[in-house]
Amino acid sequence: MILLKSESEIEILGQSGKILSGILKTLEKKAVPGVNILELEQIARKMAKDAGARPSFLGYQPEGADKPYPAAICASVNEVVVHGIPTDYILRSGDVIKIDMGIVYEGMCTDSAVTVGIGKTSPEARKLIASTKKALEEAILAVKRGHHIGDIGYAVEKRAKKDGFKILKGLTGHGVGYEVHEDPVVLNYGKKGTGPEIKEGMVIAIEPMFSVSTEQIIQNKDESYSSADGSLTAQFEHTVAVTKNGVIVLTR
Repeated sequence: MILLKSESEIEILGQSGKILSGILKTLEKKAVPGVNILELEQIARKMAKDAGARPSFLGYQPEGADKPYPAAICASVNEVVVHGIPTDYILRSGDVIKIDMGIVYEGMCTDSAVTVGIGKTSPEARKLIASTKKALEEAILAVKRGHHIGDIGYAVEKRAKKDGFKILKGLTGHGVGYEVHEDPVVLNYGKKGTGPEIKEGMVIAIEPMFSVSTEQIIQNKDESYSSADGSLTAQFEHTVAVTKNGVIVLTR
């Protein structure tokens, strides 16, 4: 069941998204060669606390998970695309890290992610990152009242095919707001005019996830997900709200 949000709730989500955006921008700047990933985790926790928010992933146990998630951010390096648990790994030039975070502010959840190339990355890595980011922007443009969720997936898939990359099947975007994950499921592929109709009050997290050369994923022992062939991956995500005045990117 898709839960529509009121104007006042979307206003709170906008405040939540602004806090989250600020945290991710800081983490993006701090993600450089020589940095311990646990430092990024500590920064994220402190910034959330200072803003009167709390990390929504910390202690969250999604359906199918064996145990609650132990961190504020997901820090997924190279072939790992999502749910990477922060460790004392030291970032090196050439790495590609996905930083995904959700927060709860005044009871409302937002979710966002960025991919950062560390130091001097390969041309292939830079192209992958740019393509995934472009897919997110094009998917956001497909969000309009009267359109359908399938239009979003279509836009993402079109960009992946154009740039020669693969959509990692089995990983999706989702509704968000009252909980970390809500209906609808937002696939990264699809056909125009299919799926639930996009209506005023819908709040969704759109998150394209691409790999260089495979659509298949594998789950690791720590419950993170990687490309099945070990190829580089990228992820970007924004939370967007559908209002009577148009679409607002809450985590811009």
